[in-house]
Amino acid sequence: MSARRSTRLSHALVSIALCGAVIGSLGAPLITPVATGMHVPLDVAQWTLTVTLFTGAIAGPVLGRLGSGSHRRATILATLALVTLGGALTAAPLPFAALLVGRGLQGLGLGVVALLMSVARDQLPAERSASAIAMISVASTVGVGVGYPLIGLLDQLAGLRVAYGFGFLLSLGALAIAWLTLPRDAPAPPVQVDAPAPPVQVDAVGALLLGAGTLGLLLAIAEPTVWKAPLVGGAIIVAAAIALGFWVAVELKAAAPLVDLRLLAQSAVLRANTGMLVAGVGMYLLFSLLTRYVQTPATAGYGFALPGVAAGAALIPFSVLGFIAGRVAPAAIARSSGRTVYAAAAISVMIAAALFAAAPDSPVAVLGAMAVLGFGVGGVSAVMPRLVLAGVPHTETASVLLINQIIRSIGFGIGSALAGMLLAGATRPGALSPQEHGYLAAAQWVLPLLALSIVVVALSRRRRTR
Repeated sequence: MSARRSTRLSHALVSIALCGAVIGSLGAPLITPVATGMHVPLDVAQWTLTVTLFTGAIAGPVLGRLGSGSHRRATILATLALVTLGGALTAAPLPFAALLVGRGLQGLGLGVVALLMSVARDQLPAERSASAIAMISVASTVGVGVGYPLIGLLDQLAGLRVAYGFGFLLSLGALAIAWLTLPRDAPAPPVQVDAPAPPVQVDAVGALLLGAGTLGLLLAIAEPTVWKAPLVGGAIIVAAAIALGFWVAVELKAAAPLVDLRLLAQSAVLRANTGMLVAGVGMYLLFSLLTRYVQTPATAGYGFALPGVAAGAALIPFSVLGFIAGRVAPAAIARSSGRTVYAAAAISVMIAAALFAAAPDSPVAVLGAMAVLGFGVGGVSAVMPRLVLAGVPHTETASVLLINQIIRSIGFGIGSALAGMLLAGATRPGALSPQEHGYLAAAQWVLPLLALSIVVVALSRRRRTR
């Protein structure tokens, strides 16, 4: 492939991932408008965000299996077409149920990211593929801040459906980019004349078990109401654990598993994923604290009372520094190692937490903390594919990266739930906002979490060098 075509493909893959991140995050700034405009409770409107995480987590391994071999381009295009259909449902003046179905279809786009990375690994030269994979990972994570200000502005000026219409246009653009730029896959190996072409096998039982287990985890994390009756919440967790346990058993015995769990049992891959889970909790905990803090009303006596559009604009430094980290990470890895770069990115998140806790009343300090957090999140996202793909065959690239995305999503969900729990504990009865010390105490949880993730990832190197 020529240098010009490589550059074009690299930019196209990052653009598709960025569109997917913005589309997936559409639910977050529009939860309150959905609740007020469609007359549904706030916890029900929350599912316009949660359902995208659920469908993305379940669709990921299935898409990875469908997109193996000579079916990858077709799988990506078909998935983006379904995402576009979902965008049309969200933008049309239909009932809430149709909106929820549309958001579920849009969540399928989250499962495409690992396929985009596998395209980069297979189609681009070695010196370019690592950088492209890093930027795809960064775009799928910190790209959330790109659309927030515009989405909030569109909702404020033109209404909910126009804001969702922006997501529909993005999905059309992503589909067009993919159609024009994705190379055709190599044909499957020839078979005997009289023998039928082997069908693509998808482990349906494994997909159902993974779906049940993931849904249970999301219910326990995203629906605090289930814990009003502790027995109900505990039963959901137990049922989810049982489903995931059966899923592991089925995957180990399946002829064509969704994910080759034996690959994930490799020391380097397992420890990288464990580090991602722990770091994901800490990173999203701090992200949730900062985004909520800047919107705290003036009646609370702290915070900056930023309206939706301004609060979205506060995320611009987060995204800008995240993309900068994604650009510099590959060169830094070449000069040192992936684990060194990971440690530097994780320390950046710790610095952001310390900066927020030290000067919460300073807008400059809080926005600086947001920017430093973006740099850390971007750095972790950029280096993580390098860590989890160590020693993994090219044929399993998508599967391993998809599991890493699921683990990252679970970590983010736990971080969000932990932020809500800690702030709820710092809220006086009858008060709308928690006390300021609740934010500062919650931010301190970030330090041991990120430190633990550094230790877990570093141990992988120590064991391997023995």
